[in-house]
Amino acid sequence: MRSLHPSMRMPTSRRQLLAVVLVLALVFAASRAMGTLGPPAWRWLLPAGFVCMALTPWLLLDAAGRRRIGLAPVGNRRGYWYGLALASGAVLALVCFGVGLLAFDDSSNHWYVSIAGSYQRTMDTRPLPLWALYLIFTTPALIFSPIGEEIFFRGMLQQALQDRLSAPLATTVECSLFAAVHLCHHGVLWTAAGLVWTPVSALPWMALMFGTAWWFAWLRQRSGALYPAIVAHMAFNAVMNATIFCCLWPPGVASA
Repeated sequence: MRSLHPSMRMPTSRRQLLAVVLVLALVFAASRAMGTLGPPAWRWLLPAGFVCMALTPWLLLDAAGRRRIGLAPVGNRRGYWYGLALASGAVLALVCFGVGLLAFDDSSNHWYVSIAGSYQRTMDTRPLPLWALYLIFTTPALIFSPIGEEIFFRGMLQQALQDRLSAPLATTVECSLFAAVHLCHHGVLWTAAGLVWTPVSALPWMALMFGTAWWFAWLRQRSGALYPAIVAHMAFNAVMNATIFCCLWPPGVASA
């Protein structure tokens, strides 16, 4: 059965594809929330969600469609784009760290302290040196979320939205959804009384994640490929964890 559009594997219109992608976004957001906020037995849902995000283009698009969303080599000035990606990802992570320190010091309102606290809840970190902890938590952070999130958010979701909306509006929606799902890492907590959130620190965290996502989208659009955005995301996560283990560890307030 032929596809109604040559970029799609399934017989569907662009409107229907957008509906499918938005439903998947909700499913991935739910799995992320359960994997981060739920009991330890549910932690596997977080990496599983990233893997499913990365596989989405191979399930919904043909080869031409995958190239269209950015799964293609960087054309010109590869060194420039990858160098810019590495440097900018590192700078953005430092900006998030610095803004958090200026606003909240190293209290539990600092988003990186919340992330450090989630590391403590994942395993017994006490007997391990900092370099080992950095490797344990950074290695998966260089693989799962940069690849999965960039392919899905900056690739699938951005293009599906852009087929129906203007490019700036599509980017605004995509970046807003990216910022919202990161409330799972800071800003929203699951307690015995239900879900609670801390808007004083959650809102600036969302703004920082929105700006970071916008920059990743710009890299993808200007370079013509998703790979610089993936590299920038990797650099962000590597530097974020470096600040956590060098400056905020152990997160005593967050783990209390």
